[in-house]
Amino acid sequence: METRTVLRVIVTDNDIRKVTLPSKPQTLDSLIEQLGQHLDLPYTFSLQYEDADFNNALVNLTDIADLPEKPTLKVISLVTSPTLSQADTDIMSVNSQEESPLTRQDPWPETFEIPSFSVNVEYRLRQGNLLFMRDKTYLQVPRDMKHEVLEKLAEAMYKFKAYPREEDFNDVASALVKKHPCLFEPGSSTGWNGWKNSIKFKMVNYRSKLRRAGCTDVLVNSMKRGSQDSPRNVKKPKRFEINFLPNMPAGENESSMESKRLEIVEEMKKRHPSSTLIAQYMDITFSLRRKELVEKEPSVKETLQRWPALFRESQIIAEFNRITSKNLKQEFFSALAKNTSRFLEIFESKKGTAGKKLSEYLIQMKSANITDVTARRTAVLRGLAVLLGEDTTDFFKTCFDIDIVTPQVSIGILTVVPEDSPMSPQGLPLEVTDTAIILEGLIAMDGLENVPHAMCFVFGLIYALNMEYPSQLKYTFEFIQRVFLSLGHKSLKPKLQSLKNLLF
Repeated sequence: METRTVLRVIVTDNDIRKVTLPSKPQTLDSLIEQLGQHLDLPYTFSLQYEDADFNNALVNLTDIADLPEKPTLKVISLVTSPTLSQADTDIMSVNSQEESPLTRQDPWPETFEIPSFSVNVEYRLRQGNLLFMRDKTYLQVPRDMKHEVLEKLAEAMYKFKAYPREEDFNDVASALVKKHPCLFEPGSSTGWNGWKNSIKFKMVNYRSKLRRAGCTDVLVNSMKRGSQDSPRNVKKPKRFEINFLPNMPAGENESSMESKRLEIVEEMKKRHPSSTLIAQYMDITFSLRRKELVEKEPSVKETLQRWPALFRESQIIAEFNRITSKNLKQEFFSALAKNTSRFLEIFESKKGTAGKKLSEYLIQMKSANITDVTARRTAVLRGLAVLLGEDTTDFFKTCFDIDIVTPQVSIGILTVVPEDSPMSPQGLPLEVTDTAIILEGLIAMDGLENVPHAMCFVFGLIYALNMEYPSQLKYTFEFIQRVFLSLGHKSLKPKLQSLKNLLF
């Protein structure tokens, strides 16, 4: 009677599993097939085993008869690539295990946590820290140790960003020296400038490995002329997106996702589309959609045709969450509700030209025959731009319901008011019959409740479509991003910092 076979399988260095097969496979092909099913590996592979004749060193498994009892096996990916190194294969193996189409779930942390290194390196650092505390002796870091430290730091940083900013490198280098004071550089103005520069170079090298392994968010820049990381050429997150250009989910390719995209298009043609199916397929096709929008930069008209579901309120919220890991509607309106009263106090205290315009908003708000909340929020969002010295003329548009004309603006909000409504170009349109979002001269969305809701969703669409902020309101949108939604570093431009200081 055949007995079960127990195997220890090394999928990657950080993924080692125990596998129990109902019986011992009779052929090597049968073993590979069963392991592929048990481990759910979406790629072809060969196996190595620990051979007792060579002190348990790994040897290629070419004959099932060589398989010892309770063996340790290592999976070797056979994914083909013209220049794939072993390091690249390890990265590819890790990526293939991702269950979610999203490669990142968390934004850059406020305090960067230095990862643990190998036992050997951790021991040497611990001894170095003890010597430093005793007599201020700095550790002379050998080349092999520095290589491992930098490699581990680059890997940890990539979990949050493929293209860290200057502030991020500062965070990591300072955190490294804070945790391991023996690494302090006495000749440096900060004590860690040398480490920062080394981490920068290592990150460039790490991205090169990831490009060869096929990681999408860095592969997109592999064919650029000149320097690989030239700021003018590189397609990378500009507004702290954590999933800017994700890899394809396991088991999917462009062909399979394109078929799902077509199903979404057909579903959207129905009178009552299935929200469940749309949500599921929009989630699966996220990487395909980002690849199109980032690499090809299609027009809004083309995107409306190819991805009609992206312009639904529920999917704008979902897409924003996929990109930033934040709930757009909840955080936008929570911040608006929290700060409205203080904004109105600031409006009342302002003098000069800005104060005159803000006082007009306040008068209209107080005399409005609608819910107080909507009037107050509309006044705040319109007044925010005034506080920042920006012109809203080409962004906020108003027309009568008997003569609707779509404004030819690149991005804006159109408010439709009743024929008998008193309307002034710079007034607050509080009694509305419809509110729409205009993108590239087209009505991208209509039927929105009011201006605050339109402002929320136009912000979400800018992220979803990878668009630039409207030039005339760039400070307004950046304030919403950085202060309302907490997307970005704490350091702000002087104009934004001044307003934040007034607010808090």
